[in-house]
Amino acid sequence: MRTFWSILLCLAVLGSCLSGCVVDERGAYVPTGDALSDADDPNTRVETPESQEPLTLVYYPEQSMNPLTCNDYTNRLVLSLLYQGLFAVDKDYQATPILCSEYAASEDMETYIFYVDSRATFSDGTRVTTADVLASLEAAWDSDLYGNRFYHVWDMYESGGGVVIELDTPYENLPLLLDVPILKATELEAANPLGTGPYMLEKSVSGVQLRRRSNWWCKSPDLAATVDSIALQEAESPSQIRNAFQFEDVSLVVTDPGSDFYADYRSDYELWDMETGIFLYLGFNHESDVLDDVDLRKLITHAIDRETICQTYYRNFAQPATLPASPSSPYYNQSLAEKYGYAPEKLKQAVINAGLVGTELTLLVNGEDSVRLRVANFIKAALEDTGLVINIVESSAYEFHYFLNMQDYDMYLAQTKLSVNMDLSQFFYLYASMSFGNMEDEATYAMCEEALANQGNYYNLHKKIMDEGRICPILFRNYAVYGRRGVVSQLNPSRENGFYYTLGLSLADIQVPMDEVE
Repeated sequence: MRTFWSILLCLAVLGSCLSGCVVDERGAYVPTGDALSDADDPNTRVETPESQEPLTLVYYPEQSMNPLTCNDYTNRLVLSLLYQGLFAVDKDYQATPILCSEYAASEDMETYIFYVDSRATFSDGTRVTTADVLASLEAAWDSDLYGNRFYHVWDMYESGGGVVIELDTPYENLPLLLDVPILKATELEAANPLGTGPYMLEKSVSGVQLRRRSNWWCKSPDLAATVDSIALQEAESPSQIRNAFQFEDVSLVVTDPGSDFYADYRSDYELWDMETGIFLYLGFNHESDVLDDVDLRKLITHAIDRETICQTYYRNFAQPATLPASPSSPYYNQSLAEKYGYAPEKLKQAVINAGLVGTELTLLVNGEDSVRLRVANFIKAALEDTGLVINIVESSAYEFHYFLNMQDYDMYLAQTKLSVNMDLSQFFYLYASMSFGNMEDEATYAMCEEALANQGNYYNLHKKIMDEGRICPILFRNYAVYGRRGVVSQLNPSRENGFYYTLGLSLADIQVPMDEVE
């Protein structure tokens, strides 16, 4: 958590409030220093809410409020209080049990079975069933929002009171991908489906609010929201949300500092980063007349000043990455990453030695994304400092995908959202969704599968990708969460989950041998 003070605050107040603080790289100041389960449930748990200031959130009424289709980060902050998955994922990329009470994996790690907690209920008091879980996962499998994480799923079905998931390759930690919100099987397409979370959505003539469930099936000691009700204010635009936060009663908002529509915040606030999984990278045409040369292609990573890109274009709400994995994840090896860092002389010398000074290369970019276009021009200048000549080809979002498939380019600047386990399979399989520029490679694809089966194999996979210049990673983007000082406590955002909380359990607490399941 970081804390920012407006320059408009008087010096006396500023001096007293900043004692014991340090300044971070953004110039922000960092400090040093009752719900009841169902009456017929014998395992009743009571939670007494702590006192808290009134809480107001915003939402876009014209955007979806169904968590299987909503891709708007403003609305998803609200949804994180309404819905739960079998698991949640913390900011360190570790899965923690929520609706899942027990699970088992086969010895070959290609078959898993998951059981839902028998105490879990929707906000109307009805029990969560395995049919609800299976229907929700199948809907997510078919969705644009979650579909990619099911890339290696072969089949899903109910068996023995649980949900069985069969894979086409071994997975070491499938629960990481199962933070998918669970809905009633009959409400998968509802505008506001019932959830199992600590709050429920209420509409009345006076407006929309979240009301804390008196019958919430569980408790969490680290849930940041403890008030009985949370007002919801309609949002119109990022600037209107900013003004409502600074001058009205809005308490907590999520923003995208890497968006064309980001509005700067100038008031007194507390600030958190929230990971998105959005990966910005350079891709190559591996049959380019120039970049078919592996020795040249792999050196382009050294010309990219990632720190400056993060600071200048993403306001430090991004993490520089020289490997194709989030630096916050356990898959990112820092010592390996340092081998591919900023050292432009390495590329410059290679260009000179190969007699390529003045050689023209095309860089394809989606010109509708102005931030990405500015990054492309920054990269153009960096590469031209090494002796190359870069011609940027701007396109619309639709044309960008068309040109990618036509392969009439040398490089392209793209972004995608990686799954929580940083699976790269779809980059290297022929005709897969991220395989452009003749990037497909059977050996690299096989190493992707080996990494999914054993986390230790990510090192070798990333080394191969970088040594062969398969792609050139640049950064992973974050969202910014702004909160009024003291309004929320214990806020601990994880990846796209503004109100992340646990139930105090670990995977080890609920995993059992496959031969012990019913």
